[in-house]
Amino acid sequence: MRDAGAVVGPWSIRVLVTLAGLTLGGCAVGPDYRTPPLALPARYEHAARAQPNSAAAIDGWWKRFGDPVLDQLIADAVRGNLDVEQAKARVREARATRRQTAAALAPSVDGAASATHSRTSASGTGLNTSSNLYQAGLDTSWELDLFGANRRSLEAADRGREAADEDLRSTLLTLVGDVARNYVEARGYLARASLARRTAASQRATAELTRAKVQAGASSPVDLAKAVALAASTEANVPTLETSFTESAHRLGVLLGRAPGAVAGQLRRGSAIPAPRRSLPAGLPADVLSNRPDVRKAERQLAQATARIGQAEAALYPSVSFTGNLATSGVRVGDLGNASSLIWSLGPSVSVPVFDAGRRRAAVEVQQALRDQSYSAFHSAVLTALEDVENALVGLAQERVRMQSLGTATRNYREAARLARVRYSGGTSSFLDVLDAERSLYEAEDNLLQSRVVAASRFVALGKALGGGWSGPVDPDRPAIVDQDAGPRLATQP
Repeated sequence: MRDAGAVVGPWSIRVLVTLAGLTLGGCAVGPDYRTPPLALPARYEHAARAQPNSAAAIDGWWKRFGDPVLDQLIADAVRGNLDVEQAKARVREARATRRQTAAALAPSVDGAASATHSRTSASGTGLNTSSNLYQAGLDTSWELDLFGANRRSLEAADRGREAADEDLRSTLLTLVGDVARNYVEARGYLARASLARRTAASQRATAELTRAKVQAGASSPVDLAKAVALAASTEANVPTLETSFTESAHRLGVLLGRAPGAVAGQLRRGSAIPAPRRSLPAGLPADVLSNRPDVRKAERQLAQATARIGQAEAALYPSVSFTGNLATSGVRVGDLGNASSLIWSLGPSVSVPVFDAGRRRAAVEVQQALRDQSYSAFHSAVLTALEDVENALVGLAQERVRMQSLGTATRNYREAARLARVRYSGGTSSFLDVLDAERSLYEAEDNLLQSRVVAASRFVALGKALGGGWSGPVDPDRPAIVDQDAGPRLATQP
């Protein structure tokens, strides 16, 4: 039996076929995204060569230090860092959002069933009447998406998923750079503390020599006091350097997702300040568009914002839905399958926006403004990337020049200090010459160590600026928490 209120004639079928054809044909409103052109310089101002650079040429740049301890720390950080875990979760969120959005393009079907037992008593007769009623049905609906609102929404979800992937890569790039920089600084603090201890020991030896001269009447107590003070001043630098080392070691521990003190002992057993064995190719300014994950993320977010304009504009046009219902009922369960108990309905429904006081148009303008913000953010990300590369290039080149000059100064101060001690021991030079030579030597050696740290840090900054990051496997599908027994069960008190 057919429900009299749900007659579907040939005209309805033709309308549905036409609407479905329009839907499958891909009608859409709003702007289609195109990567905006940007005016970029032809080469870096401070680069030696102007040749294209691939991601493969700069990935794993920290391995150019040739330091296995650093390599292991970075690998451990990729596995354990909590910022990376958050970025992985954002990837899973974006992928689930995309699947959720895609479901709007497909029909939805809901089922329902009920069983009712009733009993009535006839007044004055004392007779009771019992009856049963069984019902079952299906409801279906499908939005035909004539003007592409759902497809634009799916496009935005796709771009959001891609942006989340780039966000994960950007997080890994930042992590690798932070681990390398803190490792270099920790090595530098250890080297400087060791230098301070050695220098203080040498200065104490000079003080003992001065003490002997004072006792022999060949020197004054003033010289002895100055010698003791110089050794103490040098040794006073050790606690400050040890504190700085410990802070860097603690930062490394946290970056690895461990307790702050987890790697301090390992670092104390390490080697000298790392220095890169090979240089990094700077490439061309245009390479940042493809090699920098933060730039790629900003570009995908711009594409996402553009798709949302079309999603908002589709609300200005009519929407068409296709709904259907199938129901059956009977006094016995077996009656539910009888054709005579079936009731069904089928037909389209159209919703036309008539008046909303400009709300829908304002929603479009909101998305257009957000798109413009995303464009500015993308342009800013590109300029910042170029600035990072230029600064790293000039900083590294100039620090290497400075380091060479400091090396020359250190060698000469070392020779001056040696000669001053020899002449002072032989009584042909004053203690003032020794004091000045030892103070100058320590400052020169300490400055040279600091310059080595700065040069290594500039190399790290260049690797990050060029977009070199982790190219090994990363599994974003593995959740940090796996829920147990999450299905239906009896509720318990918390």
